[in-house]
Amino acid sequence: MRAALPVPCCERRIEPDVSTVIVPRWEWRTFAGRFDADVDLRFDALPAERVDESDETYLVSPHSDASVKVRAGLVDIKAVVEVSDDGLQRWKPLLKAPYPLSADAVVVLARALGVTVPPLQRDQYKREQLVDELIRPHPELLPVRVHKHRAHYTLAGCMAERSEVRCEQGEQRTIAVESEDGDLVRATVLGLGFDVRANVSLPRELKVLAGIA
Repeated sequence: MRAALPVPCCERRIEPDVSTVIVPRWEWRTFAGRFDADVDLRFDALPAERVDESDETYLVSPHSDASVKVRAGLVDIKAVVEVSDDGLQRWKPLLKAPYPLSADAVVVLARALGVTVPPLQRDQYKREQLVDELIRPHPELLPVRVHKHRAHYTLAGCMAERSEVRCEQGEQRTIAVESEDGDLVRATVLGLGFDVRANVSLPRELKVLAGIA
């Protein structure tokens, strides 16, 4: 039996012309200083479909594990809307938009993170305005700068990722598996030798590293 989670009432796509249409996907992720040799050998035998480096900023709060990040000039927000009995998480995109952010988009951001912000004084917020007026003064919002080295694969019909994640608070390796088909994710995770229940999202791991989870 799966538990459905509430989605913020203001969920919407802002700036649909720059948003990629993505359906909710089941995701599983784990972190370690290093993985067992058998796991690395499994990935080494696969052709990497894409390898990229990126610098991103995540915004985290004690009240939510939603993914709120800025990458390549776009504010990208997604949240867990369903959790299976064995811990798989179904993530749904809520917003993907460039600066300046509309006031509606700022509301989506705040609600996704489970925080309240003062009454909005602008119809749109440039990056500096958002940071200076709403994020930096807020006692429960923490920006975390993250550098990622990511290699993307197809594994047993799932999208898979083997990456290195580095921030001021620490560095970890991570493996992720995702698909629209939760059973396929489950089988792939088990095939790698991992426990499906040991599922930790990237925002949650950043909160652990930062000492707020």
